[in-house]
Amino acid sequence: MHLADFMVSLIVIFFMVVYFLILFRVVIDVFRNHEMSGGVKALWLICLLFFPLVTLLIYVIVHGSGMARRDTADIDAARKAQDAYIRDVAGATASPTDQIARAQELLKSGAISQAEFDQLKQKALS
Repeated sequence: MHLADFMVSLIVIFFMVVYFLILFRVVIDVFRNHEMSGGVKALWLICLLFFPLVTLLIYVIVHGSGMARRDTADIDAARKAQDAYIRDVAGATASPTDQIARAQELLKSGAISQAEFDQLKQKALS
């Protein structure tokens, strides 16, 4: 009998966690949906407060595709920002002239040898 009680409790806890995850996703989506006015957002949140399960299901059915589009747009924006940051940090946006000028400055300061300068210059020109 104890194993059956444990299994039932485990299943109930699992569905509660899934319910709260979906509920939080919907609440976050309500706030980031710029197509809705403030009054409509407030109405959705009030309905979520008083009729949570029904409102949650209706919102997911009505706005599910919009949620997916907003998620995809956010992921794409984050990826583009990360790629731009990596290019900026890696110096990939610098022109060959800039790279050679930087290498020339390093050569003048004594930080690199003539052979290293020639290697950097060849790399920039290729």
